[in-house]
Amino acid sequence: MLRMNINDHVICQLCSKPFSDPRILSCLHSFCCKCLLRVTEKLGSQKQNCFLCPTCLRSVSIPAGGARHLPQNLHLGYEVQVIGYMSKFSSDSGVPCTFCVNGCSSSAVAFCCVCHAFLCKAGQDCHRYVPQLLEHIVVGLDKESAAVLPTVMKPTEQYCSQPKHKKQELNFYCETCSCLVCRDCIVVVHKDHTITELSIIAESHRDEMKETLEDSNEVMSKLAYAADKANTMIQRVESSKQQIKLDVENAFSQLIKTLEERKKALLSELDAVSLSKVNSLTLQKDEFVNYQHDVHRYNDFTSHVLQTHVDHEVVALGRLVSSELKTNLKKATNVSLIPKQQSYLRFSAQIEGFTKELFRLGEIVDMNPSPQASTCTYTPVAKVNLKHYSKVETKTSKRERYCLGNLEVKAELRSKSHDGPIVPGEVEDHGDGTYTITLTPKTIGPHQLIVTMDGQHVQNSPYNVEVSRDYTSLCNPKQVISVAQPYCVAVHDKGDIYVGCNDECIHVFDKSGKLKHIIGGSGKGESAFDGPVGAFVKGDILYVADVGNHCIKMLTVGGKFLRSIGEQGSRQGQLNAPSDVVVDSKDRVIVADRDNSRVQVFSQGGDWMFTIDGNGSGDHAYKYPCSLVLDHQENIHVAAYGSDTIKVFTPEGIYLRMYGYVDGPRGIAIGHDGYSLVCDKCLSIFDPQGHKIHTIEDLQQPSGITVDPKSGSIYIVLFNNNNVLRYALEP
Repeated sequence: MLRMNINDHVICQLCSKPFSDPRILSCLHSFCCKCLLRVTEKLGSQKQNCFLCPTCLRSVSIPAGGARHLPQNLHLGYEVQVIGYMSKFSSDSGVPCTFCVNGCSSSAVAFCCVCHAFLCKAGQDCHRYVPQLLEHIVVGLDKESAAVLPTVMKPTEQYCSQPKHKKQELNFYCETCSCLVCRDCIVVVHKDHTITELSIIAESHRDEMKETLEDSNEVMSKLAYAADKANTMIQRVESSKQQIKLDVENAFSQLIKTLEERKKALLSELDAVSLSKVNSLTLQKDEFVNYQHDVHRYNDFTSHVLQTHVDHEVVALGRLVSSELKTNLKKATNVSLIPKQQSYLRFSAQIEGFTKELFRLGEIVDMNPSPQASTCTYTPVAKVNLKHYSKVETKTSKRERYCLGNLEVKAELRSKSHDGPIVPGEVEDHGDGTYTITLTPKTIGPHQLIVTMDGQHVQNSPYNVEVSRDYTSLCNPKQVISVAQPYCVAVHDKGDIYVGCNDECIHVFDKSGKLKHIIGGSGKGESAFDGPVGAFVKGDILYVADVGNHCIKMLTVGGKFLRSIGEQGSRQGQLNAPSDVVVDSKDRVIVADRDNSRVQVFSQGGDWMFTIDGNGSGDHAYKYPCSLVLDHQENIHVAAYGSDTIKVFTPEGIYLRMYGYVDGPRGIAIGHDGYSLVCDKCLSIFDPQGHKIHTIEDLQQPSGITVDPKSGSIYIVLFNNNNVLRYALEP
């Protein structure tokens, strides 16, 4: 719908009037053609081809032919035209008829949205009865009709400007001249040019504009995100400013408080020291005064005797007076006349140095948190459907601790196989520059933990996280398949379950545990077995390790015999009590040749390829291999009953490592997460590095095990209990 208010978008900024023949510049701003001509003429002949857009001040170019050769903004002109028509609706003075060609003086009563004409009563009747006009949209001149005019009015048809091509619609586009042309132009003016229908070229331009618009929207989204991020940072600066202001005020308040306390302490110390000195000096002064008084008294008496007494009195008192005077003089002269306490006190504060230090007190540090310097502490292993925690510590570009919060820290967990959901992390901001991330993995297998800060990866992100099943939840079986004395179990990728039993048959069950059919029977024939102790299904072929017939039998999943591999013996290609069989991605048949203590590899056609010999000594040696399994790299894991360990070899038979240390392993399987499940006297579970993580003691003497190739459910064979158990781990 068109915008209806007469506002800036329909007003030319050069003449301040509604647009007249609007032309659009390369900056997408429009102006009247006459206005542009006037502006370019004022610039002079040398500058007419370039000027600054009055709206955005961007330098735009004018075609060589002048402003008239700029593209018309037809849509804007149409808006102005519609608004002009609408302004005449409900006019008090009436609107003259513009439809009749003979100078009709009648007032209009309606408006044709196709003819763009105001209709008198006669013109309205023409639109009702003339067949060519019946489909035209005619509306009244009331306010309600004016409101719907923008939605029903048809744009004016564009006609050819050639005088001889009057009323010829511009329905074609000349790609040679880059202009719209009519039908007559094609055969006259634009003969032999590349011509395309207008609708086709318009659709092409629409597609190009849609693609550009999508790119533009993407850029706008990124710019909006960047602006929002900048705004967040502005808020962060303002927030930190207020906090720092408070910290500065608190610091200097504490400093002032400390200085006041020190001032009081110094003044108190001054009072104590000066009082001590005054008291000491007062005692000394009193002592001096007392001696002075005694000497003065004896001096006065002696002088008086000398002046007033007669000789016989001088003789009578002379010795006594002289003796006392000498005694007092001796006492007085023996007293130190220097005060024991100095009277000087001095205040030392090193004001100049302290003032310099004071002016250097505190610092406003520009702490820019750096994603590349920030770290994430995480655990490289996780359990499906159990919470996984990691911690982010933010740092500055100088590797210093960033002690503030409110950063945009995000985390997500993605499966490397891209077949699982993206798990977003819950981020807890502790407000001190550290964050706790909580994730709950939904699928098993290798994942990437992606941690970002303000849209950028933190140091070493993404991180590798291996998600495994929670084997501690392996408690109660989801399904129990009852079958007499089962040896082994194999599962087809379509869900069927194949169980080799002591009755020398393979019992086939559907995924619900319902028996479908039985393959084989006791004997030496092609489809007969003598101890089907190992089975493997790949595609439509069932492989059976027939221990008593000393061979591997290949049958269709329906039970039709195809071929057998091996015969009894100890030479290359011969077998002695084969106990298990697996097939790799190259369709090589890998056989546990139990009583020969070796593993042999055959082609799909039964030709011997190579042997992994377990005889001898050394880490590679093993005895009585009874079960095989391939890991995700197709390394061969050998469960050897006589060695109490699991030996691992490359697909080419080169020894890699050992793990396990179990008590007589009888069966082995590997889950989708790479964890090994080993049957001995119980069920032992090992992580991909070979560390035992869990043991299930409730399973007594399990004799065989396999993993559903699709669902990952675990099937465990209990020979003595006459059943096969299915455990479904989450998920």
